Amino acid sequence: MPEPTIYFSREEFAERQARVRAELSERGLHGMLLFKIEDIYWLTGLDTQGWKIFHALYIGVEGQLTHITRSADVPSIEYSSVCDDVHLWIDSLDNSPFNAVREVLERFNLKDKRIGVQHDTYGLSSRMGQDLAAAVGDYCELIDASDMVRLMRVVKSPQELEYLRHAGRIMDQVMIKAIDMTWPNAYEGDIWAEMYGIILRFGGDPPAAQWPVGSGDKAMLVRYATGRNMIGKNDQVTYEIGCGYRHYHAANMIAVLTGPRVDDRHRRMHYACLEALTSVQDALRPGNTIGEVFQAHARAFTRHGYAHALLNACGYTMGATWSPSWMEQPLILRDNPFVIQPNMAFFTHMILVDRESRLTMSLGEQVIVLDKGNEIITHVPHELIVH
Repeated sequence: MPEPTIYFSREEFAERQARVRAELSERGLHGMLLFKIEDIYWLTGLDTQGWKIFHALYIGVEGQLTHITRSADVPSIEYSSVCDDVHLWIDSLDNSPFNAVREVLERFNLKDKRIGVQHDTYGLSSRMGQDLAAAVGDYCELIDASDMVRLMRVVKSPQELEYLRHAGRIMDQVMIKAIDMTWPNAYEGDIWAEMYGIILRFGGDPPAAQWPVGSGDKAMLVRYATGRNMIGKNDQVTYEIGCGYRHYHAANMIAVLTGPRVDDRHRRMHYACLEALTSVQDALRPGNTIGEVFQAHARAFTRHGYAHALLNACGYTMGATWSPSWMEQPLILRDNPFVIQPNMAFFTHMILVDRESRLTMSLGEQVIVLDKGNEIITHVPHELIVH
């Protein structure tokens, strides 16, 4: 077989696998079943959308590493994975894919052993989790280990950081184009087309989530909604945009206004967002907690009189992600005790949604936490943009 197309060295993959096996041993587990594509990618390089139907990876403390999959995903394994041990589930309405999981457990003589499993993932729905439990029965004990690999992935390797930086450079170009095209009578669909074109021309991946982008009433949303509008006069346009590079995501966020009139309340909201963004970036230091970062954001908005309009999260970690979301845990939430370490990456978004005035404002950038300070890898103008 040809060498797989991988974006990390085999040595880095081997080191990651060794770390997982060591943690499994520390927890008294003999192995683990992974259903989260991000974690499988991190351990093997597997690049597929097939996890939406079924895919699992078994990693054992004694060196086992096996893909459990459908025939449709074998080409993806051959193309992208450093793991060449494949156990097939034969697609059939009367043959549960978890029968194949049971077969792998039996193959490795894991009767009565403790096996970790990921329940907190899009790759294992509640129904599929029930089917897994039924197929395994009392053959071995399944132990929830949903966050074990995720917590390892929060601190990025040098190569991962380079992919995040590259995604950030793409996003800066996308943001420049979006701002340049935001004028009264511009069609949102034309702007979307140009933004996506930049991502693809620079070798990026389409975003794992649909962008919350819109003017008029849609500017108040922090979620995607279907439909494209013409930008009006005296309008507000929200851009929360992201893309991947080798699946590693970067994002940024801004609200652009159109004239000729500008509400002074919009100006005050912008100043509040700028102070909150600066305060959050200052708080993103090794040793601080995520809760302290949230408090820096909340205090800034409260000083400006916007406690009623702030959201209850102001960012999250970023890394390699698949649809339907580019968000990763931990979220920047009130009282979150998670301690920040060097080489973590955070997208921080300062968002005000004032439903009484029907005005919104936002600023968001992504940073890599360094031993001292941080490195901003996506950039938005810090002055109020009015076209």
